[in-house]
Amino acid sequence: MPTVVLAQDRRRVLPLVCWSVASSHQLLNPPAAVNATPPADLTRASDELLAQALMVRSPEASRVAWARFAPLVRRILVRSLGPERDVEDAVQDVFLCVFDKAPTLRNPAALRAFIVSVTLRTLRYEIRRRKLRSWLRLDGHAETPDLRSVQLDTDSREALVRFYEILNRINVRDRTAFALHFIEGMDVPEVAQALDVSVPTIRRCLTRSRERIVLLAERDPLLVSYVAELEQRGGR
Repeated sequence: MPTVVLAQDRRRVLPLVCWSVASSHQLLNPPAAVNATPPADLTRASDELLAQALMVRSPEASRVAWARFAPLVRRILVRSLGPERDVEDAVQDVFLCVFDKAPTLRNPAALRAFIVSVTLRTLRYEIRRRKLRSWLRLDGHAETPDLRSVQLDTDSREALVRFYEILNRINVRDRTAFALHFIEGMDVPEVAQALDVSVPTIRRCLTRSRERIVLLAERDPLLVSYVAELEQRGGR
């Protein structure tokens, strides 16, 4: 399974992510039988009915899925990567892959979990791509989020930059687990399911990432209040 995307061209990321999704959803889980005639109005349809419509390539289903799940996908990516402009490209990558692989769904009722899974695979590739890009820079410094479009006061903007500089120093799985639990608010079993690992493994990831972030952030006056809050939440 590919682990690093070498090319900067984003068009190469999508096939790799979709191939990864196919490995876990299509080859191991045969597609479910679906009703070939989706409901006329999908805006209020259940996730299961929406998934069945996606599985038969309904154009309306694609629009409804975007409206329903894009905020979730965007929130996970922004809170994990930082509010950079190319997050929107990653959001589109997620949905292109979802629409391409929807017919492989074994359980249409698990549409939300499927979309989160694709989002996390895209996130991992994006983190690796950015880290590799930073390693290839002559100055050797990791790139920081582009916050020009974020409406924050000066101190908050600087604190956010420094926080994501710290996140850039954490390995991909620990960083993803940290973002999903402490930033996105998912509970530990949900994070474990999303990352397809055991609950004890996620607890170890959270402990490592929290301790690392506290160690680095407590040295920064702008992040002191965040460190106190994180230490209070450490036992959750």
